[in-house]
Amino acid sequence: MEATKILPVLKKKLAFLSGGKDRRSGLILTIPLCTEQTSMEELSATLDYLLGIPSEKCKARGFTVIVDGRKSQWNIVKTVVLMLQGDVVYVILVSANKLTRYIEPCQLTDEFGGSLVYDHLDWLNKRLVFEKFTKESTSLLDELTGINENEKGSQAEKDRSSESNILPSFDPETVLQTGHELLSELQQRRFNGSEGGGGGTAWSPMDDELLAQPQVMKLLDSLREQYTKYQEVCRQRSKRSQLEEIQTKVMQVVNWLEGPGTEQLRTQWGIGDSIRASQALQQKHEEIESQHSEWFAVYVELNQQIAALLSAGDEEDLMELKGLQQQLSDVCYRQASQLEFRQNVLQSAHEFHMTAQDMSQQLDGLLGMLCADVAPADGAAIQQTLKHLEEKLKSVEGALQSLREKGQVLLDQMSTQTSFSYGKDVSIENKENIDHIHSVMEDMQLRKQRCEDMVEVRRLKMLQMVQLFKCEEDASQAVEWLGELLDALLKTHIRLGDDSQETKVLLEKHKKFVDVAQSTYDYGRQLLQATVVLCQSLRCTTRSSGDTLPRLNRVWKQFTVTSDERQHRLEMASAFHTAAEKILRESPELAEQMVDVEAYEEVETVGKGLLDRLTVPVIFPDGSEQFFGSPGDMASSAEIIRERMKLV
Repeated sequence: MEATKILPVLKKKLAFLSGGKDRRSGLILTIPLCTEQTSMEELSATLDYLLGIPSEKCKARGFTVIVDGRKSQWNIVKTVVLMLQGDVVYVILVSANKLTRYIEPCQLTDEFGGSLVYDHLDWLNKRLVFEKFTKESTSLLDELTGINENEKGSQAEKDRSSESNILPSFDPETVLQTGHELLSELQQRRFNGSEGGGGGTAWSPMDDELLAQPQVMKLLDSLREQYTKYQEVCRQRSKRSQLEEIQTKVMQVVNWLEGPGTEQLRTQWGIGDSIRASQALQQKHEEIESQHSEWFAVYVELNQQIAALLSAGDEEDLMELKGLQQQLSDVCYRQASQLEFRQNVLQSAHEFHMTAQDMSQQLDGLLGMLCADVAPADGAAIQQTLKHLEEKLKSVEGALQSLREKGQVLLDQMSTQTSFSYGKDVSIENKENIDHIHSVMEDMQLRKQRCEDMVEVRRLKMLQMVQLFKCEEDASQAVEWLGELLDALLKTHIRLGDDSQETKVLLEKHKKFVDVAQSTYDYGRQLLQATVVLCQSLRCTTRSSGDTLPRLNRVWKQFTVTSDERQHRLEMASAFHTAAEKILRESPELAEQMVDVEAYEEVETVGKGLLDRLTVPVIFPDGSEQFFGSPGDMASSAEIIRERMKLV
């Protein structure tokens, strides 16, 4: 019978075992009769419970039952003492103060004048704790033993047991703590009882408490043993569960990377045909990388967990863990390598398309310059235009070189890609990508070549325009030079010489002067003819060649008239000086007596004609007039002639 079932009855203290013993070491059972009517059923239940507590050995020594009727409804003054010895019952009716004749005072409670300490509620609480511990520990011990025994079975039984709930009905830690506290309390009370001896108010432990200690100790020992095994079982199961969980997660990562992850990469093989297309591919790849990063994060976590398990040093799981770790690492690194390779290809493709677009824009700009009409103002503008074209062409050449380099990088990446990537044959896709790269580079090369040809044509045209401007400029310069020669002829070529010898020198100088003017005029004519040819080649009209030729001809005619006049005057002066010198040379002393009339007349005629000619201006074809030198210069020349005529 458990105390909890009759707890209200036990609390009434209808009977109790105080722990005291008679002189025969028999237990003393006290039944206090109360004034209230006592139920026989409750008393019987109480006695059944109490008599079930002592051991058989203790029961064999008999009982002494003290029936205290002093507080009963019968107001019994005497106390009935029943001594039970086997089947013999001794009944003694004595006063309470005379019980010490039969029982030692230290074995009696205070209500009978003894010194034995007894607290019924404390005893009842200890019984409840003891019975609760005994019940829970026994049940827990059975459960732990069953769990531990199942763990020793086959792997199939382990799997079945692992699937079932291995948590016991009671918390082992709580039950052990309760047992230790109970044992500590029992041991403490026993210690106090043994130290107190038979005197004073020391409490003497009851037999049930003495018997409970080894029982509690045995239960605690068994429970600790089974609990230790249970903890190892839990650890093994936890490790097995963790390993299975890791295996599951590893296979989830591997299956996704080799399944959907690889399938995502399998559909992404192109490089695009423009910047926009390559950017779209890069964006799609970033989405794929984002999905992969989630699984890579799981990989990192799993790798840490596996490393922690490996550091634990369990030999039986070492090979399996290393195998899982290697499998996971191989798959993740392979997938990461493919992602990185794809990213590098897309980056190279993007740079390639950017360079191609930049070069295309440069070619369009250069072509626009070449197709536009050119009307430079002068040679400097032409040189600036040519320099600009050369810079543009050089920039295009640099862009083409950069395109070739980036294209080669992309081609090298395509060539390093295995024929079977992402689980499929990509040789056809690779060929399409390679053909596209070559096509772009060849197209840019052809466009550049066409632009180079057009630049060369434009350069030749520009050079012709430079020549045209140069010819026009030089022709204008020839006109200016010829005008300067004319001006010099009129203003500085005045002297006619003091004698025939000087006049001859002046004639020679005049001839050379005219030759210079003739060369200048011929040079100007040739330049103007060249401008005509260049204009025909360039299909354009010049700015100045239209009035340069008339100016050249006008100045040349003025020069011709002036030089002819100068020639005539020098020739007349030469004839005058020659005739005069002949007369003077033949006989200067007798000149007046022996003069040749004809010679004198010739001198007179030529001299007067020359003087008259000096007073006549040069008349140009347009009717304008111009004198040689200043009036003073003409007077000086005339004075020389008159002096010579006077001398003759």
